Formats: sequence, C-alpha cells, structure tokens
Amino acid sequence: MGKLQIADAYLFNVLICKNCKARNSPNAKFCRKCGSKALRPKRKEVAAKK
Repeated sequence: MGKLQIADAYLFNVLICKNCKARNSPNAKFCRKCGSKALRPKRKEVAAKK
C-alpha cells in the first residue's frame, strides 16, 4: 500500500480481465476489451518472487 489511502482506494478499485489483463470499472459485468466474463479484483499486494 502506498502513502495515500485515497489514491490506493482509487487505484485498487478495479477489475482485471483474466484473458487479456485489461483494467475494467468495478461494476463491470464483462471485459471492455475482449468481452469475457472472467474478471477478478485487482490484487492489493505484490506477489513474492520465487
């Protein structure tokens, strides 16, 4: 998380398409780019590298 909670709330309040990795609005039902219904919330933490 960053220093500004307001900015973090805005940046992480999106859905990511599992097919094309496009950013979508939080109330989207399908991807704006490819039309897929496979959406996931944006991760709030960086994944650890192996």
